[in-house]
Amino acid sequence: MRIAIVVPGGVHRSGEYRVIPALLALITRLSRQNDVQVIALNQEPRAGEWDLAGARIHNIGRPHTGLRALIAIYRLHRRSPFDVVHAIWSGTCGLVALIAGKVLRIPSLVHVAGGELTAIPDIAYGGARTWQGRLRESFVLRRVSMVTAASAPVIAVLARHAISAHRVPLGVDLTIWPPREPIRRDHKRPARLIHVASINRVKDQTMLLLTLAALTKSGTSFVMDFVGEDTLHGEMQALTEQLRLSEVVNFHGFLTQRQLRPLVEAADLMVLSSRHETGPLTVLEAAVAGVPTVGTRVGHLAEWAPSAALSVPIGDWARLAAAVRRLLDDDELRMSLAREAQQRATREDAEHTAARFRGLYARLLETSPVARVKLCKK
Repeated sequence: MRIAIVVPGGVHRSGEYRVIPALLALITRLSRQNDVQVIALNQEPRAGEWDLAGARIHNIGRPHTGLRALIAIYRLHRRSPFDVVHAIWSGTCGLVALIAGKVLRIPSLVHVAGGELTAIPDIAYGGARTWQGRLRESFVLRRVSMVTAASAPVIAVLARHAISAHRVPLGVDLTIWPPREPIRRDHKRPARLIHVASINRVKDQTMLLLTLAALTKSGTSFVMDFVGEDTLHGEMQALTEQLRLSEVVNFHGFLTQRQLRPLVEAADLMVLSSRHETGPLTVLEAAVAGVPTVGTRVGHLAEWAPSAALSVPIGDWARLAAAVRRLLDDDELRMSLAREAQQRATREDAEHTAARFRGLYARLLETSPVARVKLCKK
């Protein structure tokens, strides 16, 4: 099978920096038995090509990215026909996949992987904030051959728009991120908390720092590690000083997967404060490493609570602080959540993701007019 995968980025030629681990895991597995050509819209400003994860990466760059992506897919199809075109993320990626599929008369899939259907006006986040965005998503998602999403909350949003979708979590690569048995907390030392996410408005680290301030006032002893690229130019570090948390909060910036794993293993809890998530992968990685998550009711946390995670309403720092204290005081509950979360994350790992997508491709090809013509010719 020859597959065109359309992505905004996450496939940097280094394989370590500016990459999306779950995306690389998927590409690696699909490439084992298929010819995979990845169309990266904006990995780099200039056009270029390289090999990564068993696939050929075609970076489109600027300007006129969408049009040039369609031309690139058409030319690749002329050399050797694609069987399916698959967008990871909707938005421009989804629109490119839809048009390419219609022009080439092949099935098209869109995996909703971000805030395409979300509108959070106060932080200018989400594809549904404008009528143009809402129109684009309605146009694309109602016309592609199939829609998928990572978690039940996103499937529910799609259903409210009368769009049927399949749940396909983007799982962890267990060969790179192997499972580790959950470990009991050492109450003789401060609790170790970790937060892994880019520092930005939608991840709401302001709410998380207010949570930490509440923990400090309650007498909870802890250390918090923040891991992720800072897109707010030191704003959270300044708030940390203002809240007098500098002695218990460490900002590490971006870390590679190899650098991140020891910090996750040292943690007692992953803490999530996002206002929106479709997954996220960091919750799955922590679960595989034997570390449970407490956080806002988004993505996998909305699915897993209360048996595999604890969740609180978005923006409610007081309840999040109470939930963190509860788990730090009740190690039996923390261990129970960790074990259940690990079972779920390992059951839906990267191999599961690739197998699900291969099955969906096969289902689409069975009903594809072009596929039926090929079968008839045989």
